[in-house]
Amino acid sequence: MINVENTKSQMRKGMLEYCIMLLLRHRPSYANDIIEQLKGAKMIVVEGTLYPLLNRLKKDGLLKYEWQESKQGPPRKYYALTMDGEEALRQLDASWTELATTVDILQSMPITPLLPEE
Repeated sequence: MINVENTKSQMRKGMLEYCIMLLLRHRPSYANDIIEQLKGAKMIVVEGTLYPLLNRLKKDGLLKYEWQESKQGPPRKYYALTMDGEEALRQLDASWTELATTVDILQSMPITPLLPEE
């Protein structure tokens, strides 16, 4: 039998990179802000998951960062998409549209009973 919780977890993990890039499309953000925005969208992420992903995206040339002074404490590292990141996001947008369309089609298909073999 399928482990629904495991499947849901894998689906969230698969979408996390795309969701982070969607957030950074609008404006540079620091890690805690990204976590709060994801939480507001009902996607719970912890720092231990986010930081390695941000570092990998930076290493892959999809993100850059700059330090900015903060009124609430030490300087913060603000992440933003690079030009390569913006192009990757355009490709992910197209993939998401295609995938969402496929799921919509499958969800709306009428259920047809299997015919007995003759």
